[in-house]
Amino acid sequence: MICADTSSVARYLDGENGPDVDLVAAAIEDEDLVLAPMTVTELLSHTGARPLLDPLLRNAPVLPIMDGFWERAGLMRRRIRQVGLKAKLADTLIAQCCLDSRAPLIAHDPDFRHFVTHGGLKLAD
Repeated sequence: MICADTSSVARYLDGENGPDVDLVAAAIEDEDLVLAPMTVTELLSHTGARPLLDPLLRNAPVLPIMDGFWERAGLMRRRIRQVGLKAKLADTLIAQCCLDSRAPLIAHDPDFRHFVTHGGLKLAD
């Protein structure tokens, strides 16, 4: 099981190239791709055409929101912000879903590095 951030899935859907796109493609091929609920929301909010989105959403399981999720996410975000680092709310929620499910994250967005250092998130490589 491997989770992908919105930026990496969007890059895959838009036909871009890069190591994160290769990881998304491999996870789809191996039927290992999972998505955080927030990623589903972000992907569905895009106004452009993405023909591969519907099949991807039909086949990729969505990670559950576990008991205590909101508190853990809030505390992690506070820790990161207390040291003066950026922690967008959506990124925090995606990171917490991955932490709770012990799923590594494919991410193009460099802001996730703060969740690695200050929250224990594992990034896929």
